[in-house]
Amino acid sequence: MSPEPPNPGDRQGSETRWDRPGAVSTTPWERPPEHITAGMGREVVQELGWGRLVFGQTFRDHKQLRDVLRDEASGRRDICLYLHDPHVLVATQPQEFFIDPSYTYRMWLHSYRSDPKPQGSSTVVVRQISERRHCEEMNRIYVRSRMVPADADIMWDNHRTTRHITYLIAEDVETGDILGTVTGVDHTRLFDDPDNACSLWCLAVDPATVQPGVGELLVRTLVERFQARGRAHLDLSVMYDNEPAIALYEKLGFERVPVFGVKRKNAINERLYAPLPTEAIEDLNPYARIIADEALRRGVRVEVLDAEAGYMKMEHGGRTIVTRESLSELTSAIAMSRCDDKRITRKVVAGAGVAVPRGRSATFDSDDHDFLEEVGSVVVKPARGEQGQGITVGVTNSAELDDALERAGGPDTEVLIEQYMAGHDLRIVVIDGKVVAAAIRKPAEVVGTGAHTVHELIEARSRRREAATGGESKIPIDDLTRSTIEEEGHELDEVLPAGETLKVRRTANLHTGGTIHDVTDDLNPELAAAAIEAAAAIGISVTGIDLIVPSVKGSDYVFIEANERPGLANHEPRPTAAAFVEYLFPGTRPTPWAWQPEVPDADQHRLGRN
Repeated sequence: MSPEPPNPGDRQGSETRWDRPGAVSTTPWERPPEHITAGMGREVVQELGWGRLVFGQTFRDHKQLRDVLRDEASGRRDICLYLHDPHVLVATQPQEFFIDPSYTYRMWLHSYRSDPKPQGSSTVVVRQISERRHCEEMNRIYVRSRMVPADADIMWDNHRTTRHITYLIAEDVETGDILGTVTGVDHTRLFDDPDNACSLWCLAVDPATVQPGVGELLVRTLVERFQARGRAHLDLSVMYDNEPAIALYEKLGFERVPVFGVKRKNAINERLYAPLPTEAIEDLNPYARIIADEALRRGVRVEVLDAEAGYMKMEHGGRTIVTRESLSELTSAIAMSRCDDKRITRKVVAGAGVAVPRGRSATFDSDDHDFLEEVGSVVVKPARGEQGQGITVGVTNSAELDDALERAGGPDTEVLIEQYMAGHDLRIVVIDGKVVAAAIRKPAEVVGTGAHTVHELIEARSRRREAATGGESKIPIDDLTRSTIEEEGHELDEVLPAGETLKVRRTANLHTGGTIHDVTDDLNPELAAAAIEAAAAIGISVTGIDLIVPSVKGSDYVFIEANERPGLANHEPRPTAAAFVEYLFPGTRPTPWAWQPEVPDADQHRLGRN
């Protein structure tokens, strides 16, 4: 039989020896005896930047708790845990407070065992933050994971001035990229907790990372730090429906405990205690949902016409506009037709002085092969199409060309052949004549663990991409994937060495598992000008302009295509949805009493979005 978990008891020295029944933090029906809580801090509140942690067991009565919770700052989310009789507080003040629909999980640290064979990448290390910019990177990951961002100054001040808050980051030592973050709070150091406890908050992994096991590595590192301090148990709070995160915690040995959180009813928390303005909004894909959320925040009425297709009708101040994701009635049929046929798009933008690669319409004869021989390498794609379907990149010989032409549709279809240009796949979002966001798109990759086959790695990576995009992105295991893997010198059933990165798709399209990396701040003004020029030539006010560039900081580029319905959700935290709704309904602004979007609490770890 496994040993019984330790129980709170008398404190000896700086740590605790457990020899009494019960625990202050498991919300007993009766208050714990005063001799147990005599040394405990009173009315303990910890500011974390996204809101405050209110430790309910340190308050003598509900009146004090109510007063503290009522002082919640605008735009923040406070949470009160470990309070006695939470149902009584909520029942007596139902207009102000509600029970948070989350589970509390606990790990008894005496029973934790480290993993002798961690499955993560050898290039990823977990360490404490050491610069203020790390707080900004943490916020970037929070927003990309659809979590509430924190005040970077507060986080940095907590790191520099306290011993009870631990901010950890996962860093790829080869690239310097920050891949994930987690926060720990030491209750014993904070208020001399009789339970000798600690807690885990804000676990988040960048949805774009390809490194495996980042979330688990962050959790294990924090657990081991608190275990080394002699803490008795570690708690965490997770939304009841966050199945990927719950699966990880249960895998690591966490168990549910009867601890409930209480929150104040505010606009940010509204989705947790009140129905949506319309149930159909829940069924929208991420690309339409981000727009609906922004519109509702601005007081714009939203009616979902077709959730599956992303159609909505928006109304404000007597103005009504129908949209399909980022495509609206304000985009003309002429602009649509120019974007629809890539051959026409090339002609229009080239006529405006925008650089395009050499190309030709496929004739499915020797002239196509002569063109390939002349330029050396080509990209073959349907003249009409989206989401990367039928595209083959880097064709270098006649046999590959014949296969690519067939993949693009064959002799009875319209196919474009363009000279292949090496470089980065750059997407620039232009709204109403302004660049709102820019990002490099990278083809799907997997990183070896030394224990899993390429096929298994692709399946795991695809599940993470689906979770991160609401099912919009996944890696197909088809002929293109197989041929890409073979060109890289590997096989599907081969175990990929630990730490080795393998590209499994040639195109960077997000719908086939590609990832997107924001470069807005580094964008060369000449590239921005080229994108604006291309949009103006096409006559389209909302578009995603695709360029191939050697560097986003340089001025060289070639235009590839224009998308009339760019996925605005892919560019968070850039304000693409705000710019779009502002374009549709000029002068609207978010209001503090308006509907707030569905975002997990900062304390509701969104590992499912990795």
